[in-house]
Amino acid sequence: MMFFSKASFSRWWSMVVKEFLQLKRDRLTFGMIVGIPIIQLTLFGYAINSDPKHMPTGLIIEDHSEITRTIIATLKTSEYFDIVGEFADESSASRALARGDVQFVINIPPDFTKHLLRGERPALLIEADATDPTATAMALSSVNSVLEYVARKDLTGPLQHLAPAPAPFEARVHRLYNPEANTHFNIVPGLMGVILTMMMVLMTGLAITRERERGTMENLLAMPVKPLEVMAGKIVPYIAIGLVQASIILVAARIMFGIPFFGSIFLLYFAALIFVAANLMVGITISSLAKNQLQAMQMTFFFFLPNILLSGFMFPFRGMPQWAQVIGNVLPLTHFNRIVRGIFLKGIGFTDLWPQIWPMLLFSWS
Repeated sequence: MMFFSKASFSRWWSMVVKEFLQLKRDRLTFGMIVGIPIIQLTLFGYAINSDPKHMPTGLIIEDHSEITRTIIATLKTSEYFDIVGEFADESSASRALARGDVQFVINIPPDFTKHLLRGERPALLIEADATDPTATAMALSSVNSVLEYVARKDLTGPLQHLAPAPAPFEARVHRLYNPEANTHFNIVPGLMGVILTMMMVLMTGLAITRERERGTMENLLAMPVKPLEVMAGKIVPYIAIGLVQASIILVAARIMFGIPFFGSIFLLYFAALIFVAANLMVGITISSLAKNQLQAMQMTFFFFLPNILLSGFMFPFRGMPQWAQVIGNVLPLTHFNRIVRGIFLKGIGFTDLWPQIWPMLLFSWS
């Protein structure tokens, strides 16, 4: 009670006005107050979609008939499958799936129509890249309705007896790379990039900004060392920290979560080194723009938010609209997630990963 009796409304109000004036002068903080809600509304309202559609699909057609043409035409008109091409054989289709060029490969085997007319209930094969089970679940569940539509449309007249429910042919789904559709097979490898992004950008940005706040950066630059040597000396320890963190996540993924590892560990560390360098460059850029550690933290969060939402870590990348995918492809985390999941689950090599490696190199040097 004594505290309130001695309080002064005018003094309290002057403190409130002082804080508002300070926020007004701090343009970065004011921009974050306005910008973060707008960015979150835009991303969650327009860009984020857990039910991706129009996913690239390849075909292997070894039987050409009216029924198979109807199946292909129905798939083309489906909301989930976008036919992007036809493969000559299984090996080329498998390479396209491993690289991520297509999400599905639909294989119509030879003599499919002949077996159908004999009432033998033939099967067409659907191979899905199931590294992200969420991205494929709804599309695969829609296949049965496609087959039932084809049966109703083409199996009429003399073939009416072949069109009972269910359809007289089936779709056999092979979920490649993650046959049991375990979500942690997708999330745990992706955490490597998320953790490295957060730690490398934040630690570098705060470290250099702290040096400048304390006035020790000027002392370092006044010493008989070149500025490049100072920066390199400050960066190298964080590179080592990043690689140690990557090792911890790798061991935990194998021992604690049982994530399979089919690729090259040397290639994984090579990609992690490039990714760490890219994020350290971001941290250095933030430290050169921020006037204090609070601003450095705000700018780090501003960079981290679109990374975690648009990289395909939390939500299917192909479920986002085209403009969001363009932004996502600029971010190094998008490419590193594809690299890590490709090495862990698919065992793909340097040649297939190069389309994801060079954007990170370009980002580091830009």
